[in-house]
Amino acid sequence: MYKIGFDNHKYLQMQSKKILDRANKFEDKLYLEFGGKFFDDLHASRVLPGFEPNSQIRLLKTIADQTEIVLVIKATDIEQNRIQGDQGITYGDDLLRLINKMKSHGLYVSSVVVTMYSGQDSADVFRKRIEQLGVAVYTHYFINDYPTNISLIMSDEGFGKNDYIQTSRSIVVVGASGSSSGKMTTCLSQLYHESVRGIKAGYAKFEKFPIWNIPLSHPINLAYEAATTDISDMNMIDPFHLEAYGISAINYNRDIEVFPILCEIFKKIWGDSPYKSPTDMGVNMFGECIVDDEACQYASKQEIIRRYYIALCKDWMFGGMKSEI
Repeated sequence: MYKIGFDNHKYLQMQSKKILDRANKFEDKLYLEFGGKFFDDLHASRVLPGFEPNSQIRLLKTIADQTEIVLVIKATDIEQNRIQGDQGITYGDDLLRLINKMKSHGLYVSSVVVTMYSGQDSADVFRKRIEQLGVAVYTHYFINDYPTNISLIMSDEGFGKNDYIQTSRSIVVVGASGSSSGKMTTCLSQLYHESVRGIKAGYAKFEKFPIWNIPLSHPINLAYEAATTDISDMNMIDPFHLEAYGISAINYNRDIEVFPILCEIFKKIWGDSPYKSPTDMGVNMFGECIVDDEACQYASKQEIIRRYYIALCKDWMFGGMKSEI
């Protein structure tokens, strides 16, 4: 029997308030790195029974007047015709689909950023397709020794070489059609450019999973690991949060590994880092909206089993595993 484990109405209210509260902590503008799917988030709806798959779009519509959307795509993904697993189409075609769907919902997609650009002809052709939709296109470049060479990153040959993205609203949502597209780097590049122009902009991160305030071994968080075997994400206790607050919080390996470098970049931009941990950067309210933990645990265990058998089938058919949330 299907049981509701998640209060979707409460989530929309709490999540929109959390984003607006975070935006108000910065004087001029908030760059919000937006992880996961904008539409059809079937993974979240499976592990959190009661979550509606298009809730993220409904969420953005509640703050639409203050928000614009910047979409990011990597030039190498365009060149290699990388396939978006759920849709079975290229990342480029999926990004075009996102633009059209967002516009149909009354959301303002102001621009597209092509990251890791190095003169690819396919990226130039793609730029023209986007511009025909009336959407501005900007270019960001490969930076040697990113993210460790901070002196280079914070210079005219680093972030300074990237195009400055013209934005007009107080909340800039930076998203993509898939993983590893360069969302965080795009946000940091903009913080650099804004600081040069005397604009006090901030940064926050919205990732739905792992859920930071439930246990590391909770089936919801384990289901996230099962869903991301192809990108080798691993859930971990955030050591920076534990040291700063004495509170156990869950994050994932990539953000924990890069956090000391992010702090140094923040210090270069702001004079100090407003965040003591990668968990501090987040605005995820999923954990506050679980109303029946037992129902969510059961659903998540079923998802883990589902992912396991999908992986076995793919391994048998193709000789390797590939999954997408």
